[in-house]
Parts: sequence; structure tokens; C-alpha cells
Amino acid sequence: MSYSLKKQLKSFTFAWKGIITCVGHEQNITFHVIAAILVIAAGFFFDISKIEWMLVMLCIGMVISAELFNSTIERLVDKVSPEWNKAAGEIKDIAAGAVLVTAIAAAIVGLIIFTPYILAHF
Repeated sequence: MSYSLKKQLKSFTFAWKGIITCVGHEQNITFHVIAAILVIAAGFFFDISKIEWMLVMLCIGMVISAELFNSTIERLVDKVSPEWNKAAGEIKDIAAGAVLVTAIAAAIVGLIIFTPYILAHF
């Protein structure tokens, strides 16, 4: 199988389509995107360091990725099991729990990074 730039670009198009499918249509991922924009704005406002930017961007990427995985799992479970059943509900709850753990970890990193800047400015 040979490498094709055209196929690679098409793959990126499909990936962006997947992201756009969720943002604006899935409440939780939309919330996280808005939060990410606010955190990025705060990063510029407080002029955080390069290492802090790396940590912030890593956290943003992980939370949004977790939300995308969660949305995928929820849609797949709904497709496979349209009627309510306990196992399907547990699977969706576990996926949502993974997002919550990631978001809490990101919030803690954010507090560690931004608290000193906030205290110094106010």
C-alpha cells in the first residue's frame, strides 16, 4: 500500500467533520469548547509560560478527546440498543465518568497554573 497525500487530506476532512458533528450539537462538548476558549484567553491575558501552555493545551486536548469518545460510545450504544437496558446505561455512565475524571484533572491543572497569576493581579 503506497502513501497518498490525497487520501491523507481526505482523512483529515473526515476527522474535522466528526468534530463539527459534535460541537454545537452535543451539550457537554460545546461547554468544554467554550471553557477551552476562555482558558486560552486567560493564558494570553496572564502571559503564561511555554511549559504552562503545553500543559493547558494537553489538558484541553484530552478533555475534548474524552468528550468525542464519550459521544461516540453513546451513539453506538443507542444504535445497538435503542431500548433501555441496564448494561447499556452502565456503559454510557462509565464513558461519562471517564470524561468527568479527565475534566477534574484538567481543572486541577488549571487551578495550579492560574491561581498564582490571579492572586498576583487582584
